[in-house]
Amino acid sequence: MYQIEPPEIPKSLLPTMFDLPSEDPEEPGLPDIFHLVQPRLLEYSFRPPHYSKDQMFIGSDVNIYYNYKHPDWYKRPDWYVVLGVQRLYAGSILRSSYVIWQEEVSPFIVVELLSPGTEDEDLGTKLRDAEKPPGKWEVYERILKVPYYVVFDGKTCEFRIFKLKKKGYVEAKISNQRIWIPELEIGLGVYQGSFDDTVRPWLRWYDAGGNWILTKEELQTQRAELEKQRAELEKQRADSEKQRAELEKQRADSEKQRAELEKRKNEVMAAKLRELGIDPDSIINSI
Repeated sequence: MYQIEPPEIPKSLLPTMFDLPSEDPEEPGLPDIFHLVQPRLLEYSFRPPHYSKDQMFIGSDVNIYYNYKHPDWYKRPDWYVVLGVQRLYAGSILRSSYVIWQEEVSPFIVVELLSPGTEDEDLGTKLRDAEKPPGKWEVYERILKVPYYVVFDGKTCEFRIFKLKKKGYVEAKISNQRIWIPELEIGLGVYQGSFDDTVRPWLRWYDAGGNWILTKEELQTQRAELEKQRAELEKQRADSEKQRAELEKQRADSEKQRAELEKRKNEVMAAKLRELGIDPDSIINSI
């Protein structure tokens, strides 16, 4: 858990999630389809081995209110996860925002999807207007102290990751468009494949074996395919068993025919011996 300093004002006097929703009808513009779909893959493939679904909150386009002295100040990351908190607000309510002075736990990792209108703020290259709230970089680095900050460019399909050090964010080295995050025991990388019926590079999580962590839908498809293969193998086994039984029957029929032919041959031979005045039984007894 990445805790922050509690506010000086009692919580009971501060606005809560119910007072600070994410929806802002006056905010212009809507996210494009990539900004809607990519966060879903990040969420569906995020399964760190030591955290259950109920031990973390995953937010996508959900406001984070971070300064109790300015309760209307917020940042809205494209995707983020907070570890060690309940998924539901007060254990029973779907969150409409994430209020730091109520939770007292900062996000562990934040992902921003770069776009021309927000790139300067996302990368901290935009000069701050002293009369306006701080930019995303400053909030994540200096106020929330988010341990990992990721930016992903949906057009170039490259991503960068910054790790929080004593003096601030330091860009981490990425190898083959992948990076392992030891605290989570999973890694983040660029996956070339299909999601939401669209083939393109996507940002997603992978496990300790280097395998992409499958979504529930992908797991169901995989199980269905394995079940289909199992059924086909079972059919092949049944067909082989049927063929084996047929061959066994043919062998038994052939053996029966051979025995009948041998019996007939012996009967003919016995008859010939009797015609010659020889008792065939005496020959058998003398052997």
